[in-house]
Parts: sequence; C-alpha cells; structure tokens
Amino acid sequence: MRYLMSIMSDPASEAADYEPEPEIYEAMGAYNEELAKAGVLLTGEGLAPTSEGAEVVFRDGEATVVDGPFTEAKEFIAGYWVLQVSSHAEAVEWAKRCPHPPKGDTTEMKLQLRRIGELEDMDNMSEELKERERALRVQTEG
Repeated sequence: MRYLMSIMSDPASEAADYEPEPEIYEAMGAYNEELAKAGVLLTGEGLAPTSEGAEVVFRDGEATVVDGPFTEAKEFIAGYWVLQVSSHAEAVEWAKRCPHPPKGDTTEMKLQLRRIGELEDMDNMSEELKERERALRVQTEG
C-alpha cells in the first residue's frame, strides 16, 4: 500500500519571512533518514509557500487562474512523503513518529494520511485503460 502523508502549514508558516529553526531541519532530516532506512520512503519534499503558487478553478467549462497567496483556507500542504507500507496501521505509526512540538508547546501541527488509489481499486476502469496507465507509469518512471 502506498500512502501520501502531508504536513500542513498555517498562516504563520506561510509568511514571507518565515524560516524554520535549524533544529527543525535536523529533526526532519533524521526522520527522513529513518523512513528511508526502513525502506518505506518512496519520495518526499517540502513545498514553497502558497504566495508562489496558483490555483486553477474550473467553472462552466472555463479555467480561471488565481495566483497565490491563498487566504480563504486556514491550512495548506507544506510538504509531503509517499510511503510504501503494508497497512494503514503502519502508516499511522510512521506518522506518529514525525517530529512535532514538545509537551507544553501549544503549537498545533497536523499530518494527513491518504491511501493512494491503485489501478486494481478501480472496478469501473477497463482493462485496456489500466494497461495504458501501467505503460504510462513505466514510461514516466524510467
């Protein structure tokens, strides 16, 4: 099973002058090394703030581009990992080990876990289309 684990940001960490403390980088680096050593990390990256992003909104057959920052939401994905694990419980256990604010620090940090859908999960997709998707994945991976 593959899981997308995303770490959420908040307005403070989206601010233009925000830079995590060196200890945060060290803790995350150690965590990423632990994931890799265990063989469950497929990929993972931090994301630039929403001020550097854009949203594409589709409505009534048209696409509209809205440049960031995005102020209508309170949380955004700040980074992500893609994990290869044997169960939902294993994904949760890895998420619980992520560096987080210590006891007594009232800062809230959130991770979200979402299982990545596999072609085998898509009962209404034709076998022909599944084969085309598999070929495309091989092409893009290599």
